[in-house]
Amino acid sequence: MNETIVCVVGNVATQPVYRESAAGPSARFRLAVTARYWDREKSTWTDGHTNFFTVWANRQLAVNVAACVEVGQPVVVQGRLKVRTEVREGQQQWVSADIDAVAIGHDLSRGTAAFQRAVKPEAPPTAVRPEPNWKTPGPADPQDGLTPQQERGEMAVT
Repeated sequence: MNETIVCVVGNVATQPVYRESAAGPSARFRLAVTARYWDREKSTWTDGHTNFFTVWANRQLAVNVAACVEVGQPVVVQGRLKVRTEVREGQQQWVSADIDAVAIGHDLSRGTAAFQRAVKPEAPPTAVRPEPNWKTPGPADPQDGLTPQQERGEMAVT
């Protein structure tokens, strides 16, 4: 519920690493996001600070990332931000910012892409059930044991 959802635009900094595990496929790569600003004194765009994120993709998204994302490509990543802090080598504090991706796509403001749907594996065939017999018995059908008069609702008076 109280998750931090982010949308980040940047460049792929490392080749995606793809892994198959019991939980399903996963892929990860580093994303570089550099702020740019207009420098009035120089009248040019200038690069600011660069933030690096580790982007994690799971299941079909991981398969697709491994197939089409490469170093240097501009991408848009949407997902849950997780900041982790660890102590390494005794005293040094190490901080990482991870994004559990929900969606990843190429930034079309900086290039073109050709979309191709992923082919889903065929589902195993299901057992064929016989079609039910919807035929209603006719009035002279001896299998139900009723006479035509009984079917019409006529009562025999004796």
